[in-house]
Parts: sequence; structure tokens; C-alpha cells
Amino acid sequence: MTASRKVLLVDDHELVRVGVKASYGELLGLAIEWLEAATLAEALVLYRDHGDIDAVLLDLNLADCKGLQGLRIFMQAHPAARVAVFSGTQDEFVIRQARALGAAAYLGKGRMTSETRDTLLALLAPPGSPGVPPGPYTPSTQALFPRLPRTAMYDRVAELGPRHLEILELVLSGCTNQEISQSTQLSLGTVKNYVSSLLLALDVRSRSHLISLFR
Repeated sequence: MTASRKVLLVDDHELVRVGVKASYGELLGLAIEWLEAATLAEALVLYRDHGDIDAVLLDLNLADCKGLQGLRIFMQAHPAARVAVFSGTQDEFVIRQARALGAAAYLGKGRMTSETRDTLLALLAPPGSPGVPPGPYTPSTQALFPRLPRTAMYDRVAELGPRHLEILELVLSGCTNQEISQSTQLSLGTVKNYVSSLLLALDVRSRSHLISLFR
């Protein structure tokens, strides 16, 4: 009997969803059953209604959320979910924060097909998984996240508090102060104070300078 996994793919681009399903309907004997959602709200409902979803591939920029806010909301609603961020960015800060927020893996949309396969296998069929057909390939948990160097900038980021990190995520996602205010329910003046303290803590001259350091 063929082993199978059920995966929820959350992306607002239909062509992306079609391409992923066509490319990864099967992984070395492991059959993949794909569920689809175009928004975070739809994904939350699907995950709730299906009790047997093995993993979630979550895009970071959806119509109803921006950046890592979607991951944060999903993990708060379903803390036991095995969520892999599925994003076009390879920004080091985003990858580190996704892992800190509880992401189980990070898949870059621009990666080679073989690398995506390796990450999916490590996510869905870690060593010792029951029902996985034997074969020459053994997925490694090291494939779950890109390897990242340690830098002084990210050491300073690690010292920031959770609210500062939340504001920083939104700044790097391109949100204005007004959009951050609406997303966090903080006053506009408070948001401006947080942004100013971020610039000071990270020793940067301006908002644009800050963003450039994480590109």
C-alpha cells in the first residue's frame, strides 16, 4: 500500500498552486494529496475542518495578511500544525524569524526542483516515518531550512523584544506606519516611536537603510 501525506497549500496565485501540484504529486513513492487555499482565513478553516493534514505550505504575502503575520496567526490558531513557509524571499531575517515563530521548514519559491523535493521529503517523511517505502534516499532534517551565517546584525536583532520584532517584520514587508498601526492596533505615534527605537538599536540612519540591510 502506497504511503501518502495530505498537504495544505496556501497561495493566492492559482498558477503557483497548479505548478506545485503538478510537480509534486508524488515524491519517491510517497503520494501527496493537495488541498488548496487562496487566503489565510480560508486556510484556517480548512485546517480546522480536516483533522488529518500532515503539513501546510504557507505563502507570506496573501490578500488578507502580510509578511510573517500570517505564520504568527496560523500558529496561534493551530499550535500543533506543521507549517512550512513557502516564499519567494531568501531574506535571512525572514528565515530566522519564521523558524523562531514555529515554522517547521522554509521553502524558497525560486529554489531548484531537487532542493524543494529534499525539503518536502524532510518535512513529510523524516527518518523512521511509518509507511514510507524503503529506498536509496533518506531525507535529512538539515534540508528543512537554508544554512545561514551568523552576523553581528542578526545578533542585535536577536536581542529585540517581541513587539519590536513584530514591528520590524512589518517594516521589512513594506508596510507604512499607518498600515502597521492598523495591523497591530497601536496608535500611529506609538508605531513611530517603535520604528525610531529600531533604527537606534540597529544603528541605521533611516527606514530605507534598515530595509536595505535585509535584502
